Amino acid sequence: MKLFYSLKWNLLNWIITLRFPCVNHISTEELVTLLEDKNRESPLLLDARTPLEYAVSHLKGAYFLPHDVSKIEPFVEVPLSTTIITYCSVGYRSAILAQRLQKMGYEKVFNLQGSLFFWFSENRPIFCEQEVVPFIHRFDLFWSFWL
Repeated sequence: MKLFYSLKWNLLNWIITLRFPCVNHISTEELVTLLEDKNRESPLLLDARTPLEYAVSHLKGAYFLPHDVSKIEPFVEVPLSTTIITYCSVGYRSAILAQRLQKMGYEKVFNLQGSLFFWFSENRPIFCEQEVVPFIHRFDLFWSFWL
C-alpha cells in the first residue's frame, strides 16, 4: 500500500512538472525549513483553490488567491523579489498560479509539491482561520483518492 501511495504521488508530480516545465517546486520539508527560519522573511503563501476550499482549511498565514482570477495585480502587491509559495489541493491549480506570477516578473515563485493533500497526509497542521483543524476540503470524490 505504501508503494502505491508513493507511486501515485510521483506520477502526479511528474505530470505537473511536464505540464509546467518552467515552474519551480518546493517540497513540504523545504517549506517547513523556510517557515521555521527566523533569520529570513517569511514567504508569501497563496492558496489557489476555491473560496469554499479555503474557508474549510488552509496553511497558517496563507492568503486566498484563486488560480483563475482574471487579474492578479490587485491582489499581489509585494516586491518582485518576494518569495512566494503557491499551493492548492494536489499542485495543479497552484502551478497555473505560479506560472502566471512568474510571467508577471516574480523571481522566487515555488509551487508546493503535493500541495495541501500531501502536507495533510504528513500530519502537518492545517488551519481554519487561526485554529488547527483535523480535516481538509476534498474538492470531490475523485480527488479524495489522493488522501
